[in-house]
Amino acid sequence: MNNNLFVTKRNGKKEPIDLEKIHKVIAWAAEGLDDVSVSQVELKSHIQFYDGIKTSDIHETIIKSAADLISEESPDYQYLSARLAIFHLRKKAYGQFEPPKLYTHVVNMVENNKYDQHLLSDYSESEFEQMERFLVHQRDLDFSYAAVKQLEGKYLVQNRVTGEIYESAQFLYLLVAACLFAKYPVDTRLGYIERFYDAISTFKLSLPTPIMAGVRTPTRQFSSCVLIECGDSLDSINAATSSIVKYVSQRAGIGINAGRIRALGSSIRNGEAFHTGCIPFFKHFQTAVKSCSQGGVRGGAATLFYPLWHLEVESLLVLKNNRGVEENRVRHLDYGVQFNKLMYTRLIKGGSITLFSPSDVPGLYDAFFEDQEKFEELYLKYEADDTIRKKCIKAIELFTLFAQERASTGRIYLQNVDHCNTHSPFDPKQAPIRQSNLCLEIALPTKPMEDINDPNGEIALCTLSAFNLGAIDSLDELEDLADLAVRALDSLLDYQNYPMPAAYNATMGRRTLGIGVINYAYYLAKNGVFYSNGSANNLTHRTFEAIQFYLLKASNELAKEQGACPKFNETRLSQGILPIDTYKKTIDDITGEALHLDWEGLRASIIEHGVRNSTVSALMPSETSSQISNATNGIEPPRGLISIKASKDGVLKQVVPDYKNLKDSYELLWDIPSNEGYLQLVGIMQKFIDQTISANTNYDPRRFDNGKVPIKQVLKDILTAYKLGIKTMYYHNTRDGASENMLGGDDEA
Repeated sequence: MNNNLFVTKRNGKKEPIDLEKIHKVIAWAAEGLDDVSVSQVELKSHIQFYDGIKTSDIHETIIKSAADLISEESPDYQYLSARLAIFHLRKKAYGQFEPPKLYTHVVNMVENNKYDQHLLSDYSESEFEQMERFLVHQRDLDFSYAAVKQLEGKYLVQNRVTGEIYESAQFLYLLVAACLFAKYPVDTRLGYIERFYDAISTFKLSLPTPIMAGVRTPTRQFSSCVLIECGDSLDSINAATSSIVKYVSQRAGIGINAGRIRALGSSIRNGEAFHTGCIPFFKHFQTAVKSCSQGGVRGGAATLFYPLWHLEVESLLVLKNNRGVEENRVRHLDYGVQFNKLMYTRLIKGGSITLFSPSDVPGLYDAFFEDQEKFEELYLKYEADDTIRKKCIKAIELFTLFAQERASTGRIYLQNVDHCNTHSPFDPKQAPIRQSNLCLEIALPTKPMEDINDPNGEIALCTLSAFNLGAIDSLDELEDLADLAVRALDSLLDYQNYPMPAAYNATMGRRTLGIGVINYAYYLAKNGVFYSNGSANNLTHRTFEAIQFYLLKASNELAKEQGACPKFNETRLSQGILPIDTYKKTIDDITGEALHLDWEGLRASIIEHGVRNSTVSALMPSETSSQISNATNGIEPPRGLISIKASKDGVLKQVVPDYKNLKDSYELLWDIPSNEGYLQLVGIMQKFIDQTISANTNYDPRRFDNGKVPIKQVLKDILTAYKLGIKTMYYHNTRDGASENMLGGDDEA
C-alpha cells in the first residue's frame, strides 16, 4: 500500500492515509468474534483505494468487504460488518462515535422539526436525564449486518433526499417508548418506559415498520394495516379511492373490499345505461395505490377482495396474468378471493357454482359473511329463479382457474369468509368480517362510506407488534411482555392522527390490536422439533395458548383501569365466548395437548370488566422488521442457513440465529416434503389467534412427475387448510432454482 495516497475527510480536509487507524477500527469490530480475520478484511478492501478517496468511502468499502465474507464457515462476519456499519453510521449522524446526551439530542431534533415537539412539552430535562441512565448505546453492537442496513434504509430518522442520518438505534427505541407512555401518570411512566425500552432494544418485542420509522417524528399515523370497503355507488367508490390515497401516503398497507360492485352489463338508473363492471373501478383503485411512494420507506401496495361467486369472476381471476392486454388486466394490485363452505361442498361433490352480480340478488352478499345458513338458503333460491341473470360453471373448472392463477402469479390469495366470522371475537350479526388486508392477517369489521367525511362508514386499522419467540426462555415471560405490548399499542391508538371520521370512529370504538410472533423457526430448532412431522404440534399448542391467554388477560386488566372499548358489546367476548369455544374441532385430531391456563377465571373477568381491545392477536409476515432482531421471519421456515434478502441497498446476507449450535436442527423450506405439517401448525395457531395468519404454501416442482406441480395437489392443500379452520392463505411459492434462496415479500402489511 502506497502511503503517499491522501484521503479526503468528512470535513473536506485532506491528509495522508493512516493505515494504522483503519486497522484499529477493524480490530475493534472483530473483538470477541470467532472465525474472523482482520487481515482478510483489509486484503479484500485494500485493492480499491485511490488517491483523494473520501474517508467515508473507505469506511463503506471496508464494511462491504467484511459483509462479503459472511458465510456458513464464518458467520461472525455478520457482526464484524455490523459494528463497522454502526461506527460509520454514528460518524455520519454525530460526527463522532460517541452519541450526544439524550436531552441535547432531543432539543436539537425538535428544533429542526425531526422529532415531535410534544417530547419537550411532556417531559422535563430531569426526566430525560433519568431515561439516559437506562439507555444502553452498547446494544447497537448486538445488531447483525442485515439489521443495520435495514435500520439505515427504513427506520432511522433521516433526510431521504440527501441521505443524511440524524440518530442511532438506541435513541429510536427509547423515544418510541417515551412517546407511547407520555400520557401515563408521572409517577409510573418512567418505569413503563424503561421496561418497554428494554423489551424492544433486547429484541424480546419486535415493532413494525410504521412504528419504528414514525413514532417520535411529527408524522402521526402508525397503523400497519388499513381495511377500506367500498359500496356499489359512485360516491362510495370515490370515497374509498380518496381514503386509499390518504393512507398509502402514510405508510400503511391496504386491503380494499370491492365485492359489492355490480357486474358488467348490469342496469344503471333503471335501465338508462349499462354498467362498465368491476375492471375500470379496479384500475381506478390501482392508480390510487400507486400514487404515493410512502416517503421512501416502502412502495404503496394493496390487496383487493371479491367473492368467488361474482358474475365477473372468470375475468377477475386473471387480472394479474401476463397474457392479455392492458385493457383487461390490472396487474399492480394483489387479489383475495373469498370462499365458504358451500363453494367447497360443490367442489367435493362434483357440482357447479352459480355466478351472480351482487346487485341482482338482494341479501346474498351480506349473508355470505353474516349467516352461512341464510346464505345457502338465498343462494339456492336465486339459483332456481329464472328471472335473475346468472352463469353456471363447474366448480372444478372455477377452482382450477383459481389454483392456476395462484400458482402462476404467487399472489392470488384466499379468504375463507365463514371461518373469519364463525371463529372471531366479533358477533357477525353486528360486526361481520368482510375482508382482510395486504398480508392477510387482519380480519376486522368494515363498512362502506358514502363520502370521505361519512361518520357511519368504518375503516378498520390494525396496529401491530410481535413477540420474539427465540428470545424467551419460558412461556411465563409472555405475561409481562403481553402487558407491555398491549399497553404500548393501546396508547398508540390515542397518540396517532386519523385523517377521516370512518377510521377514527372505528378505532376508538373497537381499539383493535394485532400482536404476533417472529423467530418461530428458531424456536422450533431450539426445542428440537420440526415443521413436517407433527413433532412441533403440542409445543405450538402450548405456546399459542399462552400468547392468546396473556394478551387477553392484559387487555382485560387494562379495561379494569381505563374501561372496556365502547363497542365491546359487538364482540362474542361480551357473551363470554372465547377462541377456545369456536375453533375447528378437527384440530383435536392433530394435537391432544390440554389447555394449561385458567380460561374460566379469565372468562368470568372478561364478562365482568370487558376488554380494552376487541382483538389482540394476528400473525404477520414481518419480513423486514424481523431482520432488525436477527430473527427468522414470522412463522416461516428459512430458505437457507444463510438467506439472501433483497433490499433497496442490494442483497443482504442473513444468518439463522445460533447458527453454530443449531445448524443441523433447522428444517429448511425446500427440505420440507409437503405443506401438510406446516398447515397443521397454522391450524393449531389459528385455534387461539383471534384475527388471522399470513400462511404460505410452498411447492418444489422437482418433487413431482415431469417437474410440474399438479393442480390437484394445490387444490388438496386448499381443502386441507379449510378443514383445519385456516382463515386466509397468503403467498404460493414455487421453487424455481434461479432465486430459490432469495426472499422477497411485504412487511407486516
